[in-house]
Amino acid sequence: MKPAKIIGIGIVLIVVVFTWTTFNSLVKKDEKVTLQWNEVQNVYQRRLELIPNIVNVVKGGAAYESEVLESVTKARSNAAGIRVTSIDGNVYQQQQAAQDALATATNRMILTVERYPDIQGTKAFRDLQTQLEGTERRIKVARKDFNASVQQYNEKVRSFPSSIVAKLFGFPPLTGFNADAGAEKSVEIKF
Repeated sequence: MKPAKIIGIGIVLIVVVFTWTTFNSLVKKDEKVTLQWNEVQNVYQRRLELIPNIVNVVKGGAAYESEVLESVTKARSNAAGIRVTSIDGNVYQQQQAAQDALATATNRMILTVERYPDIQGTKAFRDLQTQLEGTERRIKVARKDFNASVQQYNEKVRSFPSSIVAKLFGFPPLTGFNADAGAEKSVEIKF
């Protein structure tokens, strides 16, 4: 064989191996993003299932400010109504807004309940409140992990020379969770 032919075959082999390994790496990172997104959905679902229990305990404990309970029920219904079919920045921003409204309504309910010691003191309410606080922490961690996996994926997609393979095989950059406008300001809850 001629040396030029051997060099040509070597270059083609290097390109094929590079493309193969880069593609597989992109697929693994894409799957990691999907896994983390599914975890975010999992903790959102946990929140949606937990809130009716809290509302029922509060309803059973006292008849008071029905508007607070109605706002929680409406926010839960809105959050449950959003269906995410793909990892798309616009879709999960809508879902995040609905979930944030649900968290705000639930926090308002808990603050209102603090004025009713008979409800606040029940074991069922305390247990559910603890579970809700744990769920909120899980949501924070799941969002953080999702953003980390999006960052790793985007670094691979945007870095040269893997960006060539990413463009060739259709791996677009993704968007992670961003803070809402005005999130740096403290929330004022009024009664």
